[in-house]
Amino acid sequence: MKKISAAIFLYFITIASINAQQKVDLIISNAKIIDVFSGKISNEQWVVVDKGRILKVGQLKEMKAYKPQQTISAKGKFVMPALWDMHVHFGGGDSLIQENKDLLNLYTAMGITAVRDAAADITPSVLEWREAVNKGKILGPTIFTSGPKLEGYKSIWVGDIEVGTMEEVKKALDSLDKMKVDFVKITDNTIKPEIYLGSIQEARKRGYKTSAHIPPVFTIEQVSEAGLSSIEHITYLLRAGLKNQKELSEQVAQGTLTARDLSIKALNEFDEATAEKAFKILAKNNTAITPTLSISYATAFLDVNDHQNDEFLKYIGPGLRKTYDWRVQRAAKDSKEAIEIRHRTIEKAASLLPLLQRSGVKILAGTDAGYLNSFDYPGLGLHQELELMVKNGLTPLQALQASIINGPAFLGKSADYGSVSAGKKADILLLNENPLQNITSTQRIYGLVSHGTYLDSVKLKSLLVLK
Repeated sequence: MKKISAAIFLYFITIASINAQQKVDLIISNAKIIDVFSGKISNEQWVVVDKGRILKVGQLKEMKAYKPQQTISAKGKFVMPALWDMHVHFGGGDSLIQENKDLLNLYTAMGITAVRDAAADITPSVLEWREAVNKGKILGPTIFTSGPKLEGYKSIWVGDIEVGTMEEVKKALDSLDKMKVDFVKITDNTIKPEIYLGSIQEARKRGYKTSAHIPPVFTIEQVSEAGLSSIEHITYLLRAGLKNQKELSEQVAQGTLTARDLSIKALNEFDEATAEKAFKILAKNNTAITPTLSISYATAFLDVNDHQNDEFLKYIGPGLRKTYDWRVQRAAKDSKEAIEIRHRTIEKAASLLPLLQRSGVKILAGTDAGYLNSFDYPGLGLHQELELMVKNGLTPLQALQASIINGPAFLGKSADYGSVSAGKKADILLLNENPLQNITSTQRIYGLVSHGTYLDSVKLKSLLVLK
């Protein structure tokens, strides 16, 4: 009887223990977790995911308290936060809305769970997708969008909000307030210099981060001191190396020097010590740089590379592929001298990455992928961007930080993203190889947790649909 009683007692204790377990959505077991802040790897880690967030990270002995609906073995796998692309575009007109929406699958398939949309001409649809993703109604990356960007009168870009007075700037920002945009984008095609600076300052007053191209009438330091949050495209930074940058910018404003001649001077007369002083001002003012190397290399070397047989091209809709023609045809008209200049420009600009890193400037990993930007593929482009960063002097860890750490930080989202740790949102990338040793390993994807839902490699590959 005593033996039976003991057995019954143990049985009920076991049942009570099982019933006391907390039910959770997912556990990733036995993972090698990469800390993207430090580059350290923690072995034999278990990650508990529930309701779209990471509930706990710990050893096996700590997992007895949880009862998962799904367990994923990550033995031998490297686990880190999923990737962010900090410069993309959705656009090309209403007839291309579905083709643009299909790009969401490409980002997910390539391990990207957040994108920063830097303006185009189908904002209502982008806002709908942003909400649908946030509510779990459609699969795709979290979208942070600027909505339509600010420009001057008669902008060459469709969908811009055209402004010519500060009153119009305020009304434009009122409209962006109603859209609940995540930041404000400004470009330099036709906007008046004083309205450009005023737009930055007014947007910052309202609490927005600002992202912009740099008009040739201003120095790099001037736009940073005005409060610009991020410079889009690293080629602008060549001007920072001109010893007489301010004088030359004034000549452009007076019409005695063309913007093209300014760019050529910046390429030929670049001084590293002068640039370093300017970059330290960017760092002091928290002005980030999004290099967008992938689009710059693709377009600069169109004379060398034939992209017609690119494997990823088959996943791009025919309408979006057609928009690529604009840059291709424009590049084909360049003279031999112009081709040589565009090659040298991107090579020189890309070489600035280590100097920017040493100067403390935050580098954001972004591609400029989307419509118009020839052979810069949504999803794949970010992996190529990371490769180019490493090729041009960053370490694999620094390249990963540009996406995973600096992306969320720029948008004020570090509390939710940036590490595989308790409390963070469950956007987690599982890799077959260590990307700290070889950055191309970001493409060796074993699986992805996207907003708390696990997608294995088979599911991810199914998102790559031929067009």
